[in-house]
Amino acid sequence: MSISRRGLLLGASALLAGCATNGPDHRANYASLPDEKHPLPAMPLDRIKPELRRQEVAFETGEKPGTIVVDTPARRLYYVLGDGRAMRYGIGVGRDGYALSGNAYIGRKAEWPSWTPTPNMIRRDPQKNLKYAGGVEGGPNNPLGARAIYLYQGGNDTMFRIHGTNQPQSIGLAMSSGCVRMLNHDVIDLYEKATVGGRVVIVQAA
Repeated sequence: MSISRRGLLLGASALLAGCATNGPDHRANYASLPDEKHPLPAMPLDRIKPELRRQEVAFETGEKPGTIVVDTPARRLYYVLGDGRAMRYGIGVGRDGYALSGNAYIGRKAEWPSWTPTPNMIRRDPQKNLKYAGGVEGGPNNPLGARAIYLYQGGNDTMFRIHGTNQPQSIGLAMSSGCVRMLNHDVIDLYEKATVGGRVVIVQAA
């Protein structure tokens, strides 16, 4: 049986259409969120590199479903789904010397959290941080963004967080004071999945 050129092209088009349909709906993932306490506008996709957008990917790991894996050198965070799959997010990470080492767990979570710079942050950069020593209320101008996931080790707050950001241009870069930054839309998605007590694995450069 022979296949005409027109039939071959139609079949290829249908196959491509099927692939596109099964891919992530980035516009939906980054659409406006009017029901938030502080409503978020849609995130323009041209401000997010395709490889940094949230999407489900193949991910082989020995970690249990529900584990968060932070791949610091690659600027990626994975939420393990199981069966060789994970949700992948682009992140911003700490500058050299300002990174959490070892594993941690989620001690608590907060929506539209307040923020107070740590004593170390004030000592390192008093001109920038001293004016915020009394704390900053949650909201669009807060450095922690829409959500914060607080990382603990051995019952103690490490002072490191996975959080949103009002600086989306920082995603994919190493420029924070050690915390893991995510787009507000992405940290809201992760916040809904993650549970207090959940394991967090921090992968650093060798």
